[in-house]
Amino acid sequence: MQKDLAQLVGFAHQTDHDAPSNGRPVVELIATVTLALSTVIAVTAVSIGIARADVPGTESDGTALAVALLIGLLLSGMGGLTAVMAKRERD
Repeated sequence: MQKDLAQLVGFAHQTDHDAPSNGRPVVELIATVTLALSTVIAVTAVSIGIARADVPGTESDGTALAVALLIGLLLSGMGGLTAVMAKRERD
């Protein structure tokens, strides 16, 4: 019963590679593209906010930029690691 429910909801591991796809890869692609676009928009908004927060005439040591780059690199690395691990799990 529990296995049937998991398959119905979509959490069960599918082992039959010959089963016809019901449009799920298209939905995954749309979700991935939407998430990537949302991330780009969020990064742009934060970058504009940081740029506007700097007051001309004051010295900046670049700490905010370094922190923003570190966070961006960490998020990119986590995303890449997730993609690699997901690919291995499918194979």
